[in-house]
Amino acid sequence: MKKHIVGNVSWIGYLDWELKHFHGEDYTIEHGSSQNAYLVQEEKTVLIDTVWIPHRFDFIENLEAEIDLSSIDYIVAHHGECDHSGALAALMERIPNVPIYCTANAVKSLEGQYGKRNWNFHIVKSGDTLDVGNGKQLIFIEMPMMHWPDSLASFLTGDNVLFSMDAFGQHFAVEELFNDRANQPLLHYEALKYYVNILNPYAQNVKRKLAELDKLQLPIAYIAPSHGVVWRDNPLQIVADYALWSDAYQEDMVCVCYATMWNGTKMLAHAIADEIARVSPQTNVVVHNIETDDKNDVMVDVFRSKALALGSPTVVNDILSGASGWLTFLKSLKFKNKRAAAFGCYGWSGEGTQILQERLRDAGFTVSDNALRVNWNPQESDYAEIPAFVADLLEIDTTTPLQEQEKPTMQKYVCDVCGFIYDPELGDPDGGIEPGTTFEDIPEDWVCPVCGVGKDMFSLYEE
Repeated sequence: MKKHIVGNVSWIGYLDWELKHFHGEDYTIEHGSSQNAYLVQEEKTVLIDTVWIPHRFDFIENLEAEIDLSSIDYIVAHHGECDHSGALAALMERIPNVPIYCTANAVKSLEGQYGKRNWNFHIVKSGDTLDVGNGKQLIFIEMPMMHWPDSLASFLTGDNVLFSMDAFGQHFAVEELFNDRANQPLLHYEALKYYVNILNPYAQNVKRKLAELDKLQLPIAYIAPSHGVVWRDNPLQIVADYALWSDAYQEDMVCVCYATMWNGTKMLAHAIADEIARVSPQTNVVVHNIETDDKNDVMVDVFRSKALALGSPTVVNDILSGASGWLTFLKSLKFKNKRAAAFGCYGWSGEGTQILQERLRDAGFTVSDNALRVNWNPQESDYAEIPAFVADLLEIDTTTPLQEQEKPTMQKYVCDVCGFIYDPELGDPDGGIEPGTTFEDIPEDWVCPVCGVGKDMFSLYEE
């Protein structure tokens, strides 16, 4: 059943109440989700996106109950990921000649997943338009790395609907569809959780794309993302939230996270939290066992925090495997402007805290040299070290470290978005950059050969 949004625009997606995990097991879903597809029925009928592969036949049956499939004039594929394109192959068997409007990267994605089926692709770029009749157009806006290189948005003039793809979405099932009909605190949390765990790795790109949208001065009345609610009540509130979140966001909050074997490190975590609350009562403190608490929820708290205290015991000359995997995920989220300190118990060798410090630095945190390293279970003398440990954590200078010094002329640079490393010795011959060209000498219009972002999205690579 389609749901009316405005004018001749309807939702025709799938409410997935039973979905519990997403992106494999990497994202936990607690309140259902939706795969949003939309119909625009003006003089031309446009289908915007589809649904996940397991629901493809339900989707097509529902779609066919609403319209004659042969009446579809155009399909817009904003993103090739299978939760949005999963019904496309089955649908195209029914209407094989319908043109599909998408980015060049989406063609690669769709053909890579479903094979080269000679679909009628029409490649679009930012500023391209598609007339849908009755004086209305779809204006296309490329949205690379929000959150895939192939991402695209479109704006329907007249009804002023921004179909924003993954941007501004949530994994949140709302039968009533609209943001003003949802549980407001829960909606805000799910939008934040979605941003932190899916879009924050591309925060710099988000900032840049928000600035581009602002310059377009689109009269946005509705924001229709690919997951979750349609924003109709003050729709720009979520845009304002993204502007805050993408700008090295933090609150007066400290997150104490730990993994533990026999509760020694757990005892340290609780004592550290107590000391933070004692010396800085205005600061919110949260404590998480990272091996038992949901990692996506924990990451929301780390994102909100100005500092992280992380603990693990030493195990086989390393840290607990749960802590190691958690740190891998933490690094992938690319948090900025946050402090950290390490703590943990050990019985014999005691490398754990040093490994934590190294991994936290590798994840982009400013890490205190003052680790709390306790032999066996903590004793009174160990607890006596906690005030200094906390004071050091809370008083670390939060200004950007002075890193803009003389750079070696052949220094490597890494793409903040996709991780591609530019090596001056190799250059980028396919992009017209000869071997031996320093990063500073690359033309300003050069783009990353992997994801297509500009030079301003690269940082100095430290080996």
